[in-house]
Amino acid sequence: MNTYLHKNTQIARALAITPASNARERTIDITTIGAKTGRPRRIEVWFYRVDGEIYLTTSPARRSWYANLLHHPEFTFHLKHGIRADLDAHAKPVLAVDARAHVFAAIIDDLNQPRNPAGIPQPVEPLDQWIAGSPLMHVTFPNGENT
Repeated sequence: MNTYLHKNTQIARALAITPASNARERTIDITTIGAKTGRPRRIEVWFYRVDGEIYLTTSPARRSWYANLLHHPEFTFHLKHGIRADLDAHAKPVLAVDARAHVFAAIIDDLNQPRNPAGIPQPVEPLDQWIAGSPLMHVTFPNGENT
């Protein structure tokens, strides 16, 4: 297998998380452009996969990465598990209540497993709180890494 195809296979594998995936497999860094400063900001976050699509979210709270992505939707999605790769990515906010409810229900089910991704039981906020107060971004990869 040539290096390009091998790398794409590893990228596809790293992106193909499931509810059985652990915290390490979900952990990435993202580099956004600051909404106010215009400077690159790199932080560690988890990503989720629902119905084959990639999402960024967190428990209900305001997040600077979300504000940054609203202003500058192009960002870098840094894979750290199984392969080190910096993927060009595009974020689009998920605003429709029905879509948010569907994605958050899947994420909450994932986090409420007896052996959740963090490896320990922890309380998860109810669905209505996630819908009302959590940032939610749908992530796509212009170069086709998620295909």
